[in-house]
Amino acid sequence: MAAVLEALRRQRGRSKGTLKGLRELTGHILADTHGPGTVALPAPSTFNRLARVLADPLEHPGRPARTATAAPVRPFTPTVALQPGELVQIDTTRLDVMAIGEDGRAVRPELTIALDVATRSVVAAVLREEGTKAVDAALLLAEMAVPHPVRPGWGEQLRLAHAAVPYDRLLALDGRLESAAARPVVVPETIVIDRGAIFVSAAFLAACETLEVNVQPAPPRSPAAKGAVERTFGSINSLFAQHVAGYTGPHVLARGEAVQDEARFTVAQLQELLDEWITACWQHRPHDGLRHPLLPKKALAPNEMWGALLGACGYVPWPLGGADYLELLPVRFHPVTGRGIRINHRTYDHAVLNEHRGRPCTAGPGGRWEIHLNPHDVRQIYIRLPDGRLHEIPWIHRDHVHAPMGETAWRHIRAAFGRRTDREKHEAALAEAADQVLRRARPLPGPGAPTAATPRQVPAAGRAGPQTAGHDAQTGDAQTGGGQDAEDSPDTAGARTPADDGSQAGGDEPLAPARFALYDAFEEAEHW
Repeated sequence: MAAVLEALRRQRGRSKGTLKGLRELTGHILADTHGPGTVALPAPSTFNRLARVLADPLEHPGRPARTATAAPVRPFTPTVALQPGELVQIDTTRLDVMAIGEDGRAVRPELTIALDVATRSVVAAVLREEGTKAVDAALLLAEMAVPHPVRPGWGEQLRLAHAAVPYDRLLALDGRLESAAARPVVVPETIVIDRGAIFVSAAFLAACETLEVNVQPAPPRSPAAKGAVERTFGSINSLFAQHVAGYTGPHVLARGEAVQDEARFTVAQLQELLDEWITACWQHRPHDGLRHPLLPKKALAPNEMWGALLGACGYVPWPLGGADYLELLPVRFHPVTGRGIRINHRTYDHAVLNEHRGRPCTAGPGGRWEIHLNPHDVRQIYIRLPDGRLHEIPWIHRDHVHAPMGETAWRHIRAAFGRRTDREKHEAALAEAADQVLRRARPLPGPGAPTAATPRQVPAAGRAGPQTAGHDAQTGDAQTGGGQDAEDSPDTAGARTPADDGSQAGGDEPLAPARFALYDAFEEAEHW
């Protein structure tokens, strides 16, 4: 019996096997403890009956592996929050939709959302092609605390002025709400995380400390601790994802034969679709978990619940500027040499570094300087100089790359190109190759070939009509408030105005090429 209990203990938390395998493990334990052949194993039928008696019902070898860890060990208690932002749950999962990646291949993007428990509002959502980074989670904090802008092409009914909230009183407190979408603006007090690598990283925790947000890790092996956000992922897949081209289904058995060929949207366009669906559908859809004390039989929509709670807790604007955005970027430390700053085979240089070349930083570890880098746009970095401010340092070959480029695309280019010449020529060749790859990833507009630079006339879930991709691709991040002007957006540049019948005006006239501009955090803050 002691050997059986030891075998069950060794199997706890591991992938489940069979009773036959448990019997063999018990035999190994007996042989190691008492010597080979000293203690004989009982017959298989007797051993099976013994194992069933000794094993916990949740740890029986015949049960699924995750039953024991997923089952609650105490009575279920619902999570209660009484004001917006009091408790916000954050999590990441794969979206059940195939999208077009930067290199033109079909990819399944990752979705990270922040759900306000009090109102069940999706206060922030970010899609990434692969490998959601800590900076994406950190920017969610800023995105949920500033108004979401109304994107070009959205209907007038999606403005906050038409939502079930005291708009006039809110506008008197925060002028940014005049052009805001009908989504809640909450200042998070406590963030609930699931101990994922990106949420326990130094970058995310530093961002929470900067914005004075408490971080509450969920208990181990307790998925019910974040039940609200877990259930929201299922709702997004069933209410939104299944209506989008490239839907993969919830599992392999429900997947189509050629899902990769159905992918029509880039990750930026899919982000635009998701943002519009959240504003038009999710925020106005009654939720069974939202009840007002005076109307217990009526299920309220997230926006209605937000309006009801505003009367009890009020609204305090939280202004964030370009400097605040830069402070949320991941931090790393590098020396400033005579050639500038070298990061991952890229050289960054500017005249502002002249008096600091070759000199150590008195505040940085090992004499290195504090660098802030956006992994989704590596064309510039930001260095903290002795004056305390962050200064932009461009990549020496930034003029060669006319589109935002992330670390993932850079690694792909380096692996495919290979080193063939000296370092300076090699870096210039890599910059040229980066530009060519990004140009090939965005094919020229043509009949029946929607691209990232052309609006698609595909009805999104919950609405009908032409769809315009207006996601700000300059940083690769979802907007943390504000938004880019329509004429500067890479996904709307040159787009023709849709006609009343849903067709594009202008017939066969070619579209103007997309124009990219460098991202300026301080200029962006002017729109917040």
